[in-house]
Amino acid sequence: MATWLRYAAHKFEYSITLSWKKYNVGQINSTELTDAIWKNFFQGKLTFTHLTKGCEAMAPIVTAAGGTLLVRKLANLSPTQVFVGDVVLLKDPEKSDDLIVRRLAALEGYEMVSNDEKDEPFVLEKDQCWVLADNQALKPKEARDSRLFGPVPMTDILGRVIYSLRTAVDHGPVENSSVAMNQDAPVLAVELDVEEIAKNNKM
Repeated sequence: MATWLRYAAHKFEYSITLSWKKYNVGQINSTELTDAIWKNFFQGKLTFTHLTKGCEAMAPIVTAAGGTLLVRKLANLSPTQVFVGDVVLLKDPEKSDDLIVRRLAALEGYEMVSNDEKDEPFVLEKDQCWVLADNQALKPKEARDSRLFGPVPMTDILGRVIYSLRTAVDHGPVENSSVAMNQDAPVLAVELDVEEIAKNNKM
């Protein structure tokens, strides 16, 4: 019961935030706002699946053979919803039609200092983040992370990766920040369907 109550609270918060954003940009009017909130709450989900190609940069979360990821939707991409240490699905800064998976290493306000003395330190501006590949053995060009393309707009983040299915027998939760894992626990408990994800992985 406690898990369901926490899940419902997360879902209601998401529904309000998403509907309010649509209202603020004129996609819905004031009379449609309440209906949109309840529609999102009762019919929507807090996750979606993403079929990913093979990628050395995020091994072992994503292997060379690829797999299917369960991604938590985030209506508000602020430092109170996404945290350093989280694995995120985001738009590829170099190929806007593609998506990549990387780990958040820094958020707005963080001072970035390079190992190369020639590079000047700088501070990440508002709504910027710094993402890195998990496989630190790769060079920046191979890893294709912020060491190559620099800071990334927070608005490019589509969600937090919370579960990875590499094969039908090799799958499990993704290790994110402790705060995020606590927030995502009831979402995983309610919405995770390994059999369904495995079916999608075969398609």
